[in-house]
Amino acid sequence: MTASRLAIQRLDYTPPDFLIDMVDLTFELEESNTRVASRLVMKRNPQAADPAAALVLHGEALLLESVKLDGRALASHEYELSDDRLTLPGVGDSVIVEIVTRVNPLANTSLMGLYVSNGNFFTQCEAEGFRKITYYLDRPDVMAKFTTTLIADKARYPVLLSNGNRVGEGHLDRNRHWVKWVDPFRKPSYLFALVAGKLVSLVDKHQTPSGRTVNLEIYVEPGNVDKCHHAMASIKKAMTWDEQRFGLEYDLDTYMIVAVSDFNMGAMENKGLNIFNTKYVLAKPETATDADFDGIESVVAHEYFHNWTGNRVTCRDWFQLSLKEGLTVYRDQEFSSDVGSRAVQRIQNVRSLREYQFAEDAGPQAHPVRPDSYLEINNFYTWTVYEKGSEVVRMYATLLGREGFRKGMDLYFRRHDGQAVTCDDFRAAMADANQVDLAQFALWYSQAGTPQLTVEGAYDAADRTYTLTVRQRCPATPGQPVKRPFHIPLALGLLDQRGQPLPLTLRGEREAGPTSRVLEVRDAVSRFVFTDLAERPIPSLLRDFSAPVKLDYPYTDDELVFLMAHDEDDFARWEAANTYALRLLREGYAAAGRGEPVVVPERYLEAIGKLLANERLDPALVALMLELPSEQYLFEALDEVDPALLAQVRITVLETLARELRGPLLATYQRLNDGEPYRFDAEAVARRSLKNVCLAILAEREGPMVSELLVNQYRRADNMTDRLAALRCLAQREHPEEYLEDFAQTWQDDALVMDKWFTIQAVSRRPGARTRVEQLMAHPAFSIRNPNKVRALIGAFCQQNLQHFHALDGYGYAFAADRIVELDRINPQIAARLAACFNRWTKLEPQRRALMKQELERIAAVPGLSADTYEIVSKALQQ
Repeated sequence: MTASRLAIQRLDYTPPDFLIDMVDLTFELEESNTRVASRLVMKRNPQAADPAAALVLHGEALLLESVKLDGRALASHEYELSDDRLTLPGVGDSVIVEIVTRVNPLANTSLMGLYVSNGNFFTQCEAEGFRKITYYLDRPDVMAKFTTTLIADKARYPVLLSNGNRVGEGHLDRNRHWVKWVDPFRKPSYLFALVAGKLVSLVDKHQTPSGRTVNLEIYVEPGNVDKCHHAMASIKKAMTWDEQRFGLEYDLDTYMIVAVSDFNMGAMENKGLNIFNTKYVLAKPETATDADFDGIESVVAHEYFHNWTGNRVTCRDWFQLSLKEGLTVYRDQEFSSDVGSRAVQRIQNVRSLREYQFAEDAGPQAHPVRPDSYLEINNFYTWTVYEKGSEVVRMYATLLGREGFRKGMDLYFRRHDGQAVTCDDFRAAMADANQVDLAQFALWYSQAGTPQLTVEGAYDAADRTYTLTVRQRCPATPGQPVKRPFHIPLALGLLDQRGQPLPLTLRGEREAGPTSRVLEVRDAVSRFVFTDLAERPIPSLLRDFSAPVKLDYPYTDDELVFLMAHDEDDFARWEAANTYALRLLREGYAAAGRGEPVVVPERYLEAIGKLLANERLDPALVALMLELPSEQYLFEALDEVDPALLAQVRITVLETLARELRGPLLATYQRLNDGEPYRFDAEAVARRSLKNVCLAILAEREGPMVSELLVNQYRRADNMTDRLAALRCLAQREHPEEYLEDFAQTWQDDALVMDKWFTIQAVSRRPGARTRVEQLMAHPAFSIRNPNKVRALIGAFCQQNLQHFHALDGYGYAFAADRIVELDRINPQIAARLAACFNRWTKLEPQRRALMKQELERIAAVPGLSADTYEIVSKALQQ
C-alpha cells in the first residue's frame, strides 16, 4: 500500500505565503497533448507567517516545459520539481511567473482536471483538480481574476467556452480558431472551467429586477436539445426565486450550462459556466420520470444559487466546505418547497437524511459538519457536509424566523462579498444581525454524531399543567467519546382528545401562546411546563423535523393512529405513520427471528384504509405515508442484522397490505389511473405517485388481475414514470425477460434510460442476481469508466439490493471488493464512494460480519491503493 499521504489538520491552517492578482491562461487543445501557458501576477501575502518563504505551487501529472520569473527563463537548477510541487526559492515581494506545461486529457480517466469525453474537452477542478492542469496555488483562499484564451481546431471544436464574459474571438492558421473569456470576479482555482467540442445549444433570456438582460445557454451533444426545455425553465424559475427570496441577482452577461455524460458528480458551479452530469439536464416525458424532473429542477437551482453562496463568497479552506454546500442545499430545498409541496419536499429530505446521513453519523466515517482532519478531501463530499449541513442552516432559520434569517444573510453578503471565509463567519453574521447569542450553537459544527432526545410528558389535572421533560445525549463517535449539550430547536404542538390544537402557554407567560412553537433545548435535561390545559394532551413533537435528531417518546399505537388522522403538521402526520410502520417491522423481525409469524395489527390496516379513502388529503402525502421504511433505514434500526430475514419481513408486511387492503388499493389505483395525457405539475405528480405506490403494493400478490394491471400500464403508458413503475414490478416476478428486452430495444440509444434499465435489474430480488449483474457488465451499454453506469449497476446492487449483496456465500462482498480494486486504478473517487458499502459491516450477524471484514482486509492490502479508497477502507477496519 502506497497511500502514505499525511492527514491534513484543520487547526494547522495558515494563510497562503503568496496571493495572485491576475491569471492569464492560454490553452492549445489537443486530445493527448494539450499545451497550457499561464501567466501569474503575484505578490507576497502580508498576513503570511514567513515573509521570506519560497513560492510553492501545486501540480500533478504535468509535463513542465518552461518557467519564467519576471520575463527571465529559469534553468532547471533554479527551481525544485517533485511529483506534486514546483518550488521557486528567492522570489521577491511582487513577481510575474510564466509557466508552460503539457497534459494528456485523453488518458485522464479520473475525470479530474482537463479530460476528454466523447471527443469533447471538459474540466472538473473541485476540489483539487486545477493542479492537474497547471502549476498553481490550488487552494480556495487564493482568489484571482482569470483571463482564458482557448485555441483549437475549428471543425472538431467549434464551441469554446470558459468562465466569465466572451470578449474576443478570431481565426488562426491550420483551420484553428480562438476565443477569449474574462471573468471580472475574483475566484479560487476550483471554480475554473473550460469546455470545447461539437455541441449545440438552447438559448433564452432572463430580465433581472434591475433591468439587466442575462443570456441563458444550455450546451449538449447534437440530438439532445429537445430534452433541455425543462432545465431552461428551471434556470429562469431559480433566478426569479433568488431575486424575490434573497434579493440576489445574477452578475454576468451570460449564464451557461454544459451537459456531459462522464462526470463524477451531479454538477459543478464553476463561475458562469456550470458543468452538469447529463442526468440533471436531459429530460422529456418519454425518457424521464417525475423524480428526474424534480431532480433537474433542484440541481439546476442548487448550482445557480452557488453563484452567491459559494462563488461570490467562498470557503477559506476545505474544512469549511459546508459553508457553501450546506447553505446552498438549504436554499435549493427551500426553492423546491416554494415551487412544489413543502410537506412532501420536507419528508423526502428527512427520509434521505435518516437513511444515509444518520448511518454515516453512526459509522466509521462519522465526522462533524466541519471536519477536523482529512486524508483525501474528495471523501468529505458527504451526507454530513451537505445534508446535515443544510439542517444546521435550517435550524438558524427555525430559531431566528424567516425575517431574522434574511437579515443574517444580508449581513453575511455585506461583510464577505469577494472573500473566502469560515463557518464561524456565517454564524457571526446570523448572531450579529439578530443580536442573539449563538455560541452554543457552534457545537453543531464541531461535534459529530446524531443527538438523541428522550421526551417524557406528565399531566397534572389539579394544576391543569403539562410538563415536558427533554433529555439529550449524543453517542460517542471516532475521536469524540464525550459530547456537550447541543442548542436544539424543538418545534411542537399539543392536541386535545378531539384532535384540536391547543394554545401553548408556558408557565410565567400572561397571554395565551400560539398552537405551534419552537422550544430551545440547551441543557442535558430541560423541562417545559404548559399551563391552562383542561385535559391531558397528545404531543406532536419535532414538527417539520426542526432539528437533525432522533426522538424517543413512548407513543402508544392508538396515539400514533390519532396523529396520523388529526395532526395539523403534515410532517408530523407522516412521522406518526412512519413510526408505526417501523415499530411493526421491528416487532415482525423479532418474531421471525424466533420462528413466529409476522403480524400486521388490524389497527394499522384500518388506519391505512382510512388514508386511502380520504380524497381530501394530498395524494403525494398519502403515498409517502403508505410507503414502508426502507431496508436501509431498518438496517440502521437493528443490531446483529440478518439482511435476508429483514428483507423477507418487509415483503411479508407488503403482502399483507396487498391482501387485506386489496379493494381500497385497487379503487384508489383505478380512480387515479384516469388516462389523462402526461403533464408535469404538482397535482399530476402527486396523483401518479399515489397511483404507483398502490400498484407496487398490489404487485406483491400474484394473480391474473395484477398481472393485467402491470402489463397494461407498461404497454399503454405515455410517460417514463408510469412505464418504469410497471417495469419495476414486473422485474420482481418470474420471467420478466419479454418486458426487459422490449424496454432495452426501445431505449438502447438513450444512455440515461438504459441506466434505469440497469438499476431495475440490479435491485431485483429475483434469484440469480450474481449472474445477472455479471452479464450486464458485459452489455454494450455498460462501461466501467463511466460513473453513471457504475452507480446504476454496481452501486445499485451493492447499496440497494440488501438481500443479494449480503448473500451468505459472501459473493456480494467479493464482487464489490473486486470492483473497488478495479475502479481504484481508473477513477479513485468512484472507487472510494463504492467502498462505503462496507462501512456498516459491524452491524451484521457474525457470519456475514467475518466475510465482509475479510474483503475489507483484502482491499486494504492491495499495493498502490489510492488515498481516496485507503481512507475509507482503513477507517472501516478501525471499528
